[in-house]
Amino acid sequence: MGGNNSKPKAPPRSVIVIFGPPGAGKGTQAPKITETLNIPQLATGDMLRAAVAAGTEVGKKAKAAMDSGGLVTDDIVVGIIRDRIAEKDCARGFILDGFPRTVEQAKKLDEMLKKRGEKVDVVVSLEIDDALLEERICGRWVHKASGRSYHVKFNPPKSLLKKKGKKAKPKRMVDDVTGEPLEQRSDDTKEALVARLEAYHKQTKPILAHYQSIVAAVDASREMDAVWADIKSALPVQST
Repeated sequence: MGGNNSKPKAPPRSVIVIFGPPGAGKGTQAPKITETLNIPQLATGDMLRAAVAAGTEVGKKAKAAMDSGGLVTDDIVVGIIRDRIAEKDCARGFILDGFPRTVEQAKKLDEMLKKRGEKVDVVVSLEIDDALLEERICGRWVHKASGRSYHVKFNPPKSLLKKKGKKAKPKRMVDDVTGEPLEQRSDDTKEALVARLEAYHKQTKPILAHYQSIVAAVDASREMDAVWADIKSALPVQST
């Protein structure tokens, strides 16, 4: 007797890559994608640290590389991503932030996804003139524990607006939710930004060419809501 014992096929996942130079607004927009599609944002550094802490096979390889002062290879990073996207919270899909950084990494990512019958669906590219980024970056303050981001001009914390007509001293700015002190990242300086932008343009332009047919280029110099409207229209439509 014949019979079809095959399991029902899982709905396709949304695989999204988000690109943008420092200060383009990834930290603001990616959580909106997460909320809209109910999929996690996966930052390479966070995944790497979690894999090392968990002592997984690829985590051990990554730790050995770091302990010896070497670089964590692309194969190790792809292995960490492969393990991470097998977890339950990625059932509907995921957003990759900070990977791939080179065309070689993009090819390895594509290869890994292909083995799973998947591919990158859309590459959201937040595009903005370098000249506009300095003001954005150098005025940025973060709450380290939560990742909440503020800006002295564009998105000030309440502590900066307390005294009418008088601005609080930046060193005394605190998080709106916890009241804990805000910090500036060590690389959020004019000097560091030049080097970061140079690396971004050198590495990223070729990746965008690699994914040319699925790139959604978004003008990130506009108001946050306008940027989000363009991103939202580029997202894969998910069946509920």
